[in-house]
Amino acid sequence: MEPKNKMRSTGEEGEVGSVAEVSPVGVYPSPVPDPAVPEKPQRRRFTAEYKLQILREADACKRPGELGALLRREGLYSSYLVTWRQQRDRAAQTGIVASKRGPKAKVVDPRVKQLERENANLKRRIKRMDLLLEIQKKTSELLGIPLNHLDEDEND
Repeated sequence: MEPKNKMRSTGEEGEVGSVAEVSPVGVYPSPVPDPAVPEKPQRRRFTAEYKLQILREADACKRPGELGALLRREGLYSSYLVTWRQQRDRAAQTGIVASKRGPKAKVVDPRVKQLERENANLKRRIKRMDLLLEIQKKTSELLGIPLNHLDEDEND
């Protein structure tokens, strides 16, 4: 399909040259790029599947220049391949997975759970003992029996 408005260009001596397309103003608005530069460029992120696919293709490149063509086609640096191969080798047992950002989870020692249970049991026993002591105090007051106050033991 040919555009409606065509104009033949002429050379210096009136020669008929190639056909140049002329678009009327306002019919085909030319997109003007935004001159503002983003504050921080977005970092490229690659999925594990993409990394493995590229590594397979790179390993399949046998002739000279094939690897360079692959990298240019995908817009990658050769250092990516080095890093991804190291990740693949390191994660051969666990697989290449995206690492989670943020603080690492705390490793809980199994003794901690045992000590927490022990602590809870002791707190319950102390609460029971305090209740028994209160009962003894009230009983001694009702019966008029004096209790020996051991101030030294209460400070422990």
